[in-house]
Amino acid sequence: MTKSKETGWNIDNSYSRLPESFFSNINPTPVRSPKLVIFNNRLAKSLGLNVQALQSEEGVKVLAGNKIPEGALPLAQAYAGHQFGNFNMLGDGRAVLLGEQITPKGKRTDIQLKGSGRTPFSRGGDGRAALGPMLREYIVSEAMDALGVPTTRSLAVVTTGESIIRETELPGAILTRVAASHLRVGTFQYVAQWGTAGDLKILADYTIKRHFPEIEADESRYLSLLQVVIKRQAELIAKWQLVGFIHGVMNTDNMTISGETIDYGPCAFMDTYDPGTVFSSIDVEGRYAYGNQPYIAGWNLARFAESLLLLLDDNLQQAVKLAQHEISGFNELYQSKWLTGMRAKLGIFNEEIQDKTLINDLLSMMEKYRADYTNTFRSLTLNRPEEMTLFGTSEFSKWHELWQARLGRQQESKASSNQLMRNSNPAIIPRNHRVEAALEAAVEQGDYSVMEQLLGVLSNPYAYTAEQEAYAALPVSAIPYQTFCGT
Repeated sequence: MTKSKETGWNIDNSYSRLPESFFSNINPTPVRSPKLVIFNNRLAKSLGLNVQALQSEEGVKVLAGNKIPEGALPLAQAYAGHQFGNFNMLGDGRAVLLGEQITPKGKRTDIQLKGSGRTPFSRGGDGRAALGPMLREYIVSEAMDALGVPTTRSLAVVTTGESIIRETELPGAILTRVAASHLRVGTFQYVAQWGTAGDLKILADYTIKRHFPEIEADESRYLSLLQVVIKRQAELIAKWQLVGFIHGVMNTDNMTISGETIDYGPCAFMDTYDPGTVFSSIDVEGRYAYGNQPYIAGWNLARFAESLLLLLDDNLQQAVKLAQHEISGFNELYQSKWLTGMRAKLGIFNEEIQDKTLINDLLSMMEKYRADYTNTFRSLTLNRPEEMTLFGTSEFSKWHELWQARLGRQQESKASSNQLMRNSNPAIIPRNHRVEAALEAAVEQGDYSVMEQLLGVLSNPYAYTAEQEAYAALPVSAIPYQTFCGT
């Protein structure tokens, strides 16, 4: 591990000490004219990095891949994955892991450059990224962090001074992504498919030591690994559903072992409540629709369990039984996390059997009357039901009475219930039209002020400030919103 006093880089390379088949050593491809366009000061400070030094000419060279920071051993990770249900050999086709920054608090975090050039896993791609999708990931990942959803983070976006060709010619860019790690379900699938049993054990032991040291001494630690990953994913997907987030491409290579949200491609936040909502242009059958996300998470976890079978028990039949038992409990875990979160969104502290009916009745009304998901809960929190699409209907009047009676049956005061709702219902989300406006201003006009202002109001989504009122407004246009992968 090498520490640079000037920049604050304190890099270790534990992943590079794993079997060579897990990765390919490769440097980022230098770019013509790098320019820093957005930088995350707060995140940089928390990582122990020198904010001024990183924004200097020499610092930007590192963020662009033109200079390797001291101590780094860049590599591209190999992994596999089920993409829309089809198994493929994959890997970091346009991303390079510089190394692992050890923060002042001793936390280990991956530093990855996304869009940094071709790797052995590029599969014919150019290894580059367009500015718009990189800025989009910056906005949405930072918004997710502020919402309290586990996520990878964005440290910086650098333009490359080069154009890339997609449907049209676009400005190129590189995103510096920060993650607890880039270990994925697909990483385990890759090793289970093409590695040895010894390789699989090495990967599992590395994962446990890095993310779950509390289970390291367990007698059945690989079963414990499966259990803790299932729990992390149940918590994560429940948080997605509670804020109306739609990932868009929940392939197994996009599910982290750490339980962080990763790969913000065709993602978006739901406006009108509809479980069938799909934004991704490539998800023509709705596999990754909002309402399907818990099911898909369970499916992906089943693939993770399959990759661990050799470690769960020497007897394959017994290993399958152990795996099936754990996977069968995912839905109950998810439902429990989701129900607790929904109770909080309605100011409910304790549990009653009929709570689920109360919640589902509200969601059914929202779907029937095409109510906005976030603003419905916002209006309830602010006690402004007249702003709701549901207001004035007999169904809502009856539901509201039942809800108020439910609140009256708990010991906590109305003030406490309202504070719980304020802590659980964001006043704003990254509205799709606001994100697009920020991207258009930045990409088309070189104006980053719209994006910076948006990031500012999104940084504290539970504040309920006057400034946030305008950002809670719905788009004027009724044109269906569609997102694209941006690869």
